Amino acid sequence: MTAPSGHPPAFVRVFTQRFSCTPRGARLARQLALVSLHDWGVPEGTRLSADAGLLVAELTSNAVTHGRVLGRDFELRMTLLDGDPTGGVLRLEVSDPRRDRRPAVQPQEYQAESGHGLRIVDALASDWGVMDRIIGKTVWAELAR
Repeated sequence: MTAPSGHPPAFVRVFTQRFSCTPRGARLARQLALVSLHDWGVPEGTRLSADAGLLVAELTSNAVTHGRVLGRDFELRMTLLDGDPTGGVLRLEVSDPRRDRRPAVQPQEYQAESGHGLRIVDALASDWGVMDRIIGKTVWAELAR
């Protein structure tokens, strides 16, 4: 079987895992995301790995801080589409059970100690957004390869 239009075939790699909705769960999600990227040929220290680690840290921290429901977990899903004509995309998705608390970039406040996370996501990601689920929501971000 040959790839259409003479382009090389696209490869898809997927990592999905549920974590406890705790700071420890958020740290573990980031660590496992970086290990998975390394296994997929994206070594630690590259820009894609560093940016992905930062985005996973921000999105999982937000899920733990703002999306927590007692007794429910959050889920991390990473999808790497590699080899397509655009060079590939890494999509990060963090799902939590709180549909009523939707993230939004907040205006910068002088000497604020929090509220910077989504500005970081907005600056690093090529695109990001929020999707509703039957229970909860998914916040996603994409990084160009």
